Amino acid sequence: MDVLDRLTEKYGKYVEDNLIKYLSIDLSAEFKDAVIYQIATGGKRLRPLLTLATAEAISGDFKRALPAAAIVELIHNYSLIYDDIIDRGDLRRGKPTTRKAFGDYAAILIGIWYREAIEEAVLDTPRPLEFAREVAKVIKAIDEGERLDILFEMAGRDDPYFISARWKNVSLDDYIRMVSLKTGVLIAASAKFGAMSATEDKSLWDSAWNFGMNAGIAFQIVDDVLDIFGDPAKFGKEIGKDIKEHKRGNIAVLLGLQELDEGSRSELLGILSKPSVTDADARRGVELLARTNAKERALQLADRYRERALRELARLPSSRDLEDLAAFIVQRQF
Repeated sequence: MDVLDRLTEKYGKYVEDNLIKYLSIDLSAEFKDAVIYQIATGGKRLRPLLTLATAEAISGDFKRALPAAAIVELIHNYSLIYDDIIDRGDLRRGKPTTRKAFGDYAAILIGIWYREAIEEAVLDTPRPLEFAREVAKVIKAIDEGERLDILFEMAGRDDPYFISARWKNVSLDDYIRMVSLKTGVLIAASAKFGAMSATEDKSLWDSAWNFGMNAGIAFQIVDDVLDIFGDPAKFGKEIGKDIKEHKRGNIAVLLGLQELDEGSRSELLGILSKPSVTDADARRGVELLARTNAKERALQLADRYRERALRELARLPSSRDLEDLAAFIVQRQF
């Protein structure tokens, strides 16, 4: 049994019951299936498991952190609903997305419902005012990360804002900032919210946040590498999807472009700039990147963030669950 299975067995029913609890407040019966659909499609529940494991490691009591665990999973799914609207996504976790199942307008309303369910959960935390401030910061950060990710794309958007504001160049520092916001912040908050639920010691809050941030950056770097070079059977996603989405904000693409000769670089940039990138184009892009050391360099970068995460983890109380979960986050292969 791996760590996710073990922690799901330990905490899973509490997480699911609380998600339903907060989404169901004032919910009309005829709207319930549509609202619950997003969380019913599944997911690893990595973030709430991290919240509860952190709280239990610090205080021995995970139940005080149940509202916080609901918050981070609701934020995650709230962001996915809008990601799929923005990206016109039809499939997620092998099932129709909320927008595909119910339509874009309904998905917008469902997203608003999730945002307010988050507020209901905030009221049940040990320190609602501090949690409310943190939640606002987290959601704004994710929004900014999504904005940057889109601005780093080379084509594919016809919105006037994104056409006019698209970035001409993207540096490694730009990439780290974007993934810190888009991915790192919510994993950081997941750990911090567990600490905030368990103790008044703000040094532990800070260590939990720093652990989660560095782990989240490592997580996203590995995810980017797997998008380009992964085994589809293990990764469970289409390989080269980021190339199809015209992304320079993928670490393998970013580093590969630095190494390719002028002709190959122009070819890859041409693929990323096409209005519509075909499967054959994506395969060709992967072939070009495979000529470089992008994979090795990216994994070395992920390892540096992994080491930082583990140094911060060492400042928290020792816990097998938290340590195993941390290992999964920073060393994942799927």
